[in-house]
Amino acid sequence: MLFNSLPFLCFIPLFFALYFGTSGKARLWVCLMGSYLFYGWWDWRFLFLIQLLTLISYYSALKIGEYAEEPKKKARFRMLSVVSSLVVLGFFKYFNFFADNVVSLFGMLGMHASYTTLTIILPVGISFYTFQTIGYTVDVYRGKIPVERSLLNFAVYVAFFPQLVAGPIVRASNFLPQLREDQPISGKNVILGLQMILWGYVLKSVVADSLSLVVDPRFNDPFRYDSFSLFIGAFFYSFQIYGDFAGYSYIAIGIAKILGIDFRENFNRPYFSSSFSEFWQRWHISLSSWLRDYLYIPLGGNRQGKLRTDINRMLTMLLGGLWHGASWNFVIWGGLHGLYLMLQRVVRTGFDSVFPHVNLKRLWFKIPLVLLIYAACNFAWIFFRAETLAESGYIVGRLFDFGSYHIGVVPHMFHVMKGFALILMVIVLELFAFIYPLEGYREKTWFIVASIAASLLLIGFLGTFGNAAFIYFQF
Repeated sequence: MLFNSLPFLCFIPLFFALYFGTSGKARLWVCLMGSYLFYGWWDWRFLFLIQLLTLISYYSALKIGEYAEEPKKKARFRMLSVVSSLVVLGFFKYFNFFADNVVSLFGMLGMHASYTTLTIILPVGISFYTFQTIGYTVDVYRGKIPVERSLLNFAVYVAFFPQLVAGPIVRASNFLPQLREDQPISGKNVILGLQMILWGYVLKSVVADSLSLVVDPRFNDPFRYDSFSLFIGAFFYSFQIYGDFAGYSYIAIGIAKILGIDFRENFNRPYFSSSFSEFWQRWHISLSSWLRDYLYIPLGGNRQGKLRTDINRMLTMLLGGLWHGASWNFVIWGGLHGLYLMLQRVVRTGFDSVFPHVNLKRLWFKIPLVLLIYAACNFAWIFFRAETLAESGYIVGRLFDFGSYHIGVVPHMFHVMKGFALILMVIVLELFAFIYPLEGYREKTWFIVASIAASLLLIGFLGTFGNAAFIYFQF
């Protein structure tokens, strides 16, 4: 079920009514059944998959708690849960990718190999809920959170519909305690949640879906377009994916807010970052923090010297890229960000040694740094969006063929002009919020009325409607 679909608009008021009309276990059952309906609307068969992982992770955590004083036994059950989640994720997401590459490798070595390609449907949201089950089991193993004894509570944690299919990745330490008490309906939560939901729809339906009318034709068949058109497509995509994914996150967080459940923010104006490390503290925060806590730090983090730190960062970003999809393009995207982080450390160390008294946080330094970080991230997005290595290579080649830039007849001119206007709107609004935080205004009546009215007008007059799926559904 899509947030921007008619079935969802029928589903959500009924769910709210049943949720707030019940209490205790009945409310949790409403939440679980509603979540399963939401997920099963796409393909009911994969409900069995999420239920299987729920049972394995729940059982493994119980056994970890039972054998808390026996390290070897509890390690086995941690392994059971983690391996089960990774096997499911690996089979559905990466089987054909790795099989194709093994066959290609044998071919390069002069050996013949073959296999039967499986028609594997990728379950929506599998990357998100497998990471949640892994995170829960590891946290129980580390003793950071207690074992959840209620299977109902744990099943709601895994399947909670607002963030089930495209995040944010929710930590059990944050979510499970909130299920232990009924949250009454709150006017403040409803207003704050509604503001977030409407802004999410603005980012998705007004910004992302409008930009897709320019981006998709250029990336679906880049060989038909000149250098300037491809430059516009690459520039627009950086804001399309931001609007699409941040929009989903705002809607998910807003729905949870109305239900009385607090999720941490997943995006914090990432394109105003003045370093690559800051970018990853602002972009897809739930994933970057998950990779930090469950991959980067266990690898050694920054505790074993500069070279090992760089290796750990590169491995983390490569695996983070592969998490997004079974394609070498995603690996290159992750590798570029790993390279950016390595270069940042080297350049910053050299700069500080030569100019020890220069404050890079000053405005005249920060603006060029923000533009540089955005340009580098935008370049990496080309590999993220392009379908094949050949297409991404062609687009990059054309972008750097400066002699071919002819600002003449641009295809889809109306959509291009609308896109530039929408991007400017997002930049201005987020720049204002960046300079003047909105926390002091959100509860003021004039701000509530103005923000809700403006969002509705933008959606009504500038929205692009067609039930377009969210980009991160494919991950």
